[in-house]
Amino acid sequence: MAKSAPRPLLLLLAVAVAVAVGGVSGEERTFIVRVDADAKPSIFPTHAHWYEAAVTAAAGGGGGGGEWREGGPLIHTYSAAFHGFSARMSPAAAAALAAAPGVAAVVPERVRHLATTRSPRFLGLLSSPPSALLADSDFGADLVIAIIDTGISPTHRSFHDRGLGPVPPKWRGVCSSGPGFPPNSCNRKLVGARFFSAGYEATSGRMNETAEVRSPLDNDGHGTHTASIAAGRYVFPASTLGYARGVAAGMAPKARLAAYKVCWVGGCFDSDILAAFDAAVADGVDVVSLSVGGVVVPYYLDAIAIGAFGATEAGIVVSASAGNGGPGGLTVTNVAPWMATVGAGSMDRAFPANVRLGNGQVLDGVSVYGGPALQSGKMYELVYAGTSSSASSSAADGYSASMCLDGSLDPAAVRGKIVVCDRGVNSRAAKGDVVHRAGGVGMVLANGVFDGEGLVADCHVLPATAVGAAAGEKLRKYIGSSTRQAPATGTILFEGTHLGVRPAPVVAAFSARGPNPQSPEILKPDLIAPGLNILAAWPNGVGPAGIPSDGRRTEFNILSGTSMACPHVSGLAALLKAAHPTWSPAAIKSALMTTAYIKDNSNGTMVDESTGVVADVFDFGAGHVDPMRAMDPGLVYDITPVDYVNFLCNLNYTEQNIRAITRRPADCRGARRAGHDEDPLHTDGDQRRRRAGGVQRGGEGAGGPRQLAFRRDGQKLSFTVRVEAAAPRRKMEPGSSQVRSGAVTWSDGRHAVNTPVVVTVQAPLQ
Repeated sequence: MAKSAPRPLLLLLAVAVAVAVGGVSGEERTFIVRVDADAKPSIFPTHAHWYEAAVTAAAGGGGGGGEWREGGPLIHTYSAAFHGFSARMSPAAAAALAAAPGVAAVVPERVRHLATTRSPRFLGLLSSPPSALLADSDFGADLVIAIIDTGISPTHRSFHDRGLGPVPPKWRGVCSSGPGFPPNSCNRKLVGARFFSAGYEATSGRMNETAEVRSPLDNDGHGTHTASIAAGRYVFPASTLGYARGVAAGMAPKARLAAYKVCWVGGCFDSDILAAFDAAVADGVDVVSLSVGGVVVPYYLDAIAIGAFGATEAGIVVSASAGNGGPGGLTVTNVAPWMATVGAGSMDRAFPANVRLGNGQVLDGVSVYGGPALQSGKMYELVYAGTSSSASSSAADGYSASMCLDGSLDPAAVRGKIVVCDRGVNSRAAKGDVVHRAGGVGMVLANGVFDGEGLVADCHVLPATAVGAAAGEKLRKYIGSSTRQAPATGTILFEGTHLGVRPAPVVAAFSARGPNPQSPEILKPDLIAPGLNILAAWPNGVGPAGIPSDGRRTEFNILSGTSMACPHVSGLAALLKAAHPTWSPAAIKSALMTTAYIKDNSNGTMVDESTGVVADVFDFGAGHVDPMRAMDPGLVYDITPVDYVNFLCNLNYTEQNIRAITRRPADCRGARRAGHDEDPLHTDGDQRRRRAGGVQRGGEGAGGPRQLAFRRDGQKLSFTVRVEAAAPRRKMEPGSSQVRSGAVTWSDGRHAVNTPVVVTVQAPLQ
């Protein structure tokens, strides 16, 4: 497939001097000039000579400006990203230059501030000069990240390979072709692509190739989105329907990608997932990113846990999504201790779309709707979908109508009105489609009690917004109190993109929570990362609402989920591995966890979005990822495959059970009790002295040694921690329990290495 020519960059993102906008018409300013490089007259020895002569001529004939400066009139010349130059001149001179032969465009420079998918800046990666993590890792250039997902859109700008060096020699993968994915779809960025469907088809029958594509091509969107979060190149401009405008960038912009398509219309089947893990290890990847959830079963029955163990043993970091079953407890998935299990948090960006009611109330909502707006100043009649079921439905179908399920609404009851739908059962965007087809002009999607106050911004197909449970209850009461003479009315006010939101981060309501339902002694999720309203790449053939009726097309889309949080950690793991090539997967996971933070940008402990109350370790694990601190954690914990085998032994797994995971026999006779093993540590730099801290909040810690003196890089030392729980302030009921949390902290005055500790205090039965 022929590669398209590089798109010209016509705007500078930074300038060295202040430029007055809207000044006197003859006042000089900087202009950026794009030229046809082949049009250079032969009398000029270089392009720079031609450019200088052109500026001088334009200034002389354009009535002022463009005087000669030391070094000539040019500010910059460009020959790679595009052909041309920048220079200061008067508007009249610029107009004259625009008419000169060989000049393709003259663009006035504007002062701009970097704006992004937001997560790189929110995580501290975007700076000038580049952050230490990006610089020291060369942006992840020689690392390969495997994306096990729905495939990839190879022609997306996020996956171009301009400026990248050769494919790393260790890479052994292939580029499988098929419909929409010709053999030359891969490049120096997308180094490999495969698809696995045999397991899916063995269960579901041969796929319908009019609805699915037998190739690595992504015709869903999820895989393209997650791939660009992990390692998308810098793309400007980027936005979704006008929202979140700025520069799109992944965590490791130069890292290579390998796509492994395992998810189809019928789901993601274990046999195909295992095949992808197997191929990824053989291909030579460095990181596996898996935004696929699942049921919690013993590890020897968990294909993801098994595949991840083999990858970890091969030195590959595995990052997996925690699942979207929150805010309830015991909902976390992908809980094997050898994986990094990632929950989702918010950023300091929001997309407000509030509901103004006829009684003067304003209810907070969010949306990224970008189509024709509601008529300005008009108040529309509001109707609750639960009382608007279709005429052919029975009374029992009121529930279906309240959820705005397909065919449940009576067009006569909703036509021309804003419909309030309850959240649940079908997708949020699908509800809007049902309202739209029934003749409604807008929709308000109201959370239920279980959803709490957590909101997700969606690309709806009609003017629509989402509101929390409390606002939803106010809406229903307001509508219920209306009369024919005084109907309930309202409108939706779309306010675009807001930055600097406080507090942030918060734990996303949907993010799955602990305790770990499989191994309660292992805290999960491990940490959280941005996963709420994330802008990233999107395939051209899929509408942003993700439903068949959506014919709109956008290059980027805004999605939410732990699926979006996972690739953030995957990309960061690649950066850490590039900067510290000797670190094991456990050491990288340790660096990310022990440097995570639990304070938000208001300097309070992170809160739970669904309730607004302070979150805890079962919500955020070790905390929110902090890439810059992870680069230099002070010390790291390390674990070998033998330690994991000891852990499995202490689960009372049989030798056959363990062999199903590890592929080798296990001798459990010498295994120590998991969770009570001494943990080895080693330094990652030139730090030599550590002091042991105590357990904080709800208990006291003791043990020894209280100081660790490292005498060489790579040295490993052991320590023991004893936890003594303070007596409860109130008498506990017999058989009841209390959960207390704290942290073990090692500090040298510059680093603080935190390890969360959770203690359950059980009262006697009698």
